[in-house]
Amino acid sequence: MAPEELLDAFAAAAGEVGRAVGAISGPRRRARTRRAGQYEIDLAADAAALRVLHGLPVGIVSEESGRSGPAGAEVVVVVDPVDGSTNAAREIPYWATSICALDADGPLAALVVNQATGVTFTAVRGSGARRDGTELRASDVARVDDAVVALSSLPDRILPWKQFRSLGSCALALCDVAAGSIDAYVDAGRWHAPWDYLGGWLACREAGATLVDVAEEPLAVTDPQARRQLLAAATPALLEALRPAVVR
Repeated sequence: MAPEELLDAFAAAAGEVGRAVGAISGPRRRARTRRAGQYEIDLAADAAALRVLHGLPVGIVSEESGRSGPAGAEVVVVVDPVDGSTNAAREIPYWATSICALDADGPLAALVVNQATGVTFTAVRGSGARRDGTELRASDVARVDDAVVALSSLPDRILPWKQFRSLGSCALALCDVAAGSIDAYVDAGRWHAPWDYLGGWLACREAGATLVDVAEEPLAVTDPQARRQLLAAATPALLEALRPAVVR
């Protein structure tokens, strides 16, 4: 499939997710399942996304339902129907649907939608990243002292960054690094799965930012069991300056 066809399908899937979750309100929004960390809205969102994605000739890896679709497909789509489930459950307007297609060469096309605001990030390998159609470029910040940093929990070492935020959605935070809204993203531990970061990673790459795993493990994976400790920065100099926060 061409990247443009994939993005159209991803937008349709994200639209279904938005409608499914938007129909759930009040105490039902916070209802949990028996699975640790999972809300009922996660299952509703997954079913909604898969209704669209199962119509594509691709393999699928979802946070909520694992692998599905044809085995041996040349393209695998990795989807997090609700990235930032606690934000979504508590109606904090920073949660996303993140969808990324990978082929033999890695991430090919991605869409990340802030479902609370409608802001949409897209990225295509070799063709750039965009927010609501406007091309993105990461900031030029090179010094920790000048950086606004998004944190995923508190790292072992706190550096003298200018400001920090803890936003609750890895996918959106990485896209905000790509957009220059945030200068860096720091994981305190090794807990992010491919569905959390693949869409944001492609946006960062296309916008000139860098994302790495602290232990130098590969990021272009679709294994549902894979976990990574992420470090992203707008510039290589800032990335290196931030390593003391996560490397003992």
